[in-house]
Amino acid sequence: MAPTTFGILPLDRIFVGSLAVTEEESMSERLKGKVALITGGTSGIGAATAQLFVNEGAKVVITGRSVEKGQALAAELGSNASYREADITQEDAIRESIEHTAQAHGQLDILFNNAGGPVGAPLEKLTQDHIDYGVRLLLASAMLGTKYAVEPMKASGGGCIINNSSIAGLRYRQGDLLYSALKAALTHYTKMVGIELGEHNIRVNSISPGAIATPIFWGGSERANTLSDEENQRKMNKLEQSLARSVPLQKTGVAHDIAEAALYLASDAGRFVTCHDLVVDGGRTSMFHEPS
Repeated sequence: MAPTTFGILPLDRIFVGSLAVTEEESMSERLKGKVALITGGTSGIGAATAQLFVNEGAKVVITGRSVEKGQALAAELGSNASYREADITQEDAIRESIEHTAQAHGQLDILFNNAGGPVGAPLEKLTQDHIDYGVRLLLASAMLGTKYAVEPMKASGGGCIINNSSIAGLRYRQGDLLYSALKAALTHYTKMVGIELGEHNIRVNSISPGAIATPIFWGGSERANTLSDEENQRKMNKLEQSLARSVPLQKTGVAHDIAEAALYLASDAGRFVTCHDLVVDGGRTSMFHEPS
């Protein structure tokens, strides 16, 4: 079944392993009564996570810079989803998104700092502008999101913060040098801030995806937004074939795989998990060679 323009499956069909099940069959309302904010939620991993969280009973606010895609996705997901335009490289936008979510729904239980994208250049071409933008997009956004989420989460008796990191922070040649360094910093920050917030029953974890087929491989959502659905699908098909050869499982990870990891961490199933980096990469980080 072909993905929608959001890089996720149609709402009435969800893939679990090799089986396709209906929404009714898969729904267990593991997030019933919860309110979640997902940054970078208009495509890829963010959109897949928004879909899954709504299916599991949560009210979800998705943010991102693509107004057209955000509004369309929120409409497709139904009354328990809404979209708010936000650029998470700007502190005011981060604060306003969190304040809006808490005020609109009376609480904030889950923050998924998912937004990201390409930031760097080869070392010989790296500039201060690259570094400044990268820090704002990949590290400061999560740190400031955490800062502003603490008070509404404390008011609710606790919460869950999930940072989308990368195996680039764990292993060489999974991203450019700047991207890799910042993802390593994000993973470490996750563990340190999780210690500080544990006394408030706020769990903080990261997910490190690897070999996941998303538009980041051809320039991120900003680039994908300039291409037609047909062009994006051609790129996705080619990417999936390539990625399948790069992991021991010999199959491609998809956005829904990361959404399921986020659901585990956000739900009561992960109630005793904090300061942890959950690697979802089909075994790629355990390989000692790059397949030809």
